[in-house]
Amino acid sequence: MTWTKYGRICFSKISNPHVYGLLGLQQNVARNYNNNIPSIVCRLFGSGVGRGNEADHQLSREFLVKLWAADRKMGKHPIEKQRMRLLDGDRRGFFNSSVAEDSGVKRRGKKLLKQPPISQSVSEVLKAESPEEAKLAPLVARSNLLITRDIEWANLVFGFEQENRYAIVDPCYPKSPVGFIREQSNVLARQFLRLRRPFIAYITDGLGNELFRVRRPFWWITSSIYAEIDGKEVGVVHQRWHLWRRIYDLYLGNKQFAVVENPGLWNWTFTLKDINGEVLAQIDRDWRGFGFELLTDAGQYVIRFGISDPDLKIGRASKMEELEVIRPLTLAERAVAVALAISLDNDFFSRHGGWGLPFFVATE
Repeated sequence: MTWTKYGRICFSKISNPHVYGLLGLQQNVARNYNNNIPSIVCRLFGSGVGRGNEADHQLSREFLVKLWAADRKMGKHPIEKQRMRLLDGDRRGFFNSSVAEDSGVKRRGKKLLKQPPISQSVSEVLKAESPEEAKLAPLVARSNLLITRDIEWANLVFGFEQENRYAIVDPCYPKSPVGFIREQSNVLARQFLRLRRPFIAYITDGLGNELFRVRRPFWWITSSIYAEIDGKEVGVVHQRWHLWRRIYDLYLGNKQFAVVENPGLWNWTFTLKDINGEVLAQIDRDWRGFGFELLTDAGQYVIRFGISDPDLKIGRASKMEELEVIRPLTLAERAVAVALAISLDNDFFSRHGGWGLPFFVATE
């Protein structure tokens, strides 16, 4: 029997107090409550007055308690349902839309969430050499990474330095970020030390699982940034001082595997080369528009890991033109390249904090 049919029967019985008295109503609701059967109560108050049923319109406290308990058991409160919908719904914010939806798989009527697939095969040259390195594959086993920094509104309007936040996107799957970067630092150090402040940045996948972190200590002349997996240092990037050129040395353990020698000035391309001068990867700082570049630090960086063997390209990456490299970087080396992109953003492209924007208040 459906809810609608059962409700009509209950309504026809209890809407007439002479046919279905209060005592019978209470017994029926209690019996339905014990049997997990819904009851619908409709009362025409005062219909029994003057007909010998003066007490019929009075509902006891015990009856109301049972009615409330039955209602709570049948379903959640509408306000609670609305709150759950807000919590479980799609979060469309820049840093909250962190996962992709698998429209083909559902559980209890809700779409499952998953990490966008990788665009490079992790077999052969990209095979992880340790369990720690295998954690990096969901993020860095890709031909290209697009890293976008969030707009810091408090910094823009009031000059209050905030923690840097970035979203990482695979151009093959542009609708869902594959990872995030979140800085953690002391609020006073951010205001007084500015670009020389020490901080730790956590790099996660699109589901929020930490993959590795980078640690950048306080620096005075040249900066350094360390890549760590589960608290173990795997690589480091050291800046080399030069009057106008931007030079970085990249190490995996104690062995240097790449160097960056940028001519400086308006050149925003940073090419990673090996000891023989062959290209390994490339980091480009994109122009986002006059307003973004003049007023904000919300930069955008493209890391091109490239490919040396077309057979390693899988999925949508097989249809995209890639940077030609002498050899593909390992997963750990790519993590160090991501650390370099973070260091570049803080060393040369974070110059607008501390000024704030003037604003006007219109009054009548």
